[in-house]
Amino acid sequence: MKIRPLYDRIVVKRVEEEETTRNGIVIPDSAREKPQQGEVMAVGKGKRLDDGEVVALDVKAGDRILFGKYSGNEITLEGTDYIIMREDDVLGVLDAAPEALAKAS
Repeated sequence: MKIRPLYDRIVVKRVEEEETTRNGIVIPDSAREKPQQGEVMAVGKGKRLDDGEVVALDVKAGDRILFGKYSGNEITLEGTDYIIMREDDVLGVLDAAPEALAKAS
C-alpha cells in the first residue's frame, strides 16, 4: 500500500537509532524518547496560497529532517510507523558533510 499526502503534507519515517551509554549499556525502547528526526518518504504537491496558486515544497522524498517532539499524526501502515505532518512542522533538513559524501562514493 502506498500513501500520497495532499497539499503541504509530508510522510516521514522515524530514524531509529540504538542508544547506548558511555559504559556500553543499551537503553531499552520503553525508557527512550522517540527520535525527532526522520526520512521523508513522500511529499504532497505543494502549499495552496490564498489566491489559489500552489507553491512547491522545499523538502523532497529522501531528505533527512528534524521535527518537533509533538509534530504530526502517527499512523501505522502494513506494520510500519509513519508520521504525517505539514511542511511547517519541519525544523530543518540534515545535509551530509562533503567528507562523508566523498567516502560513500
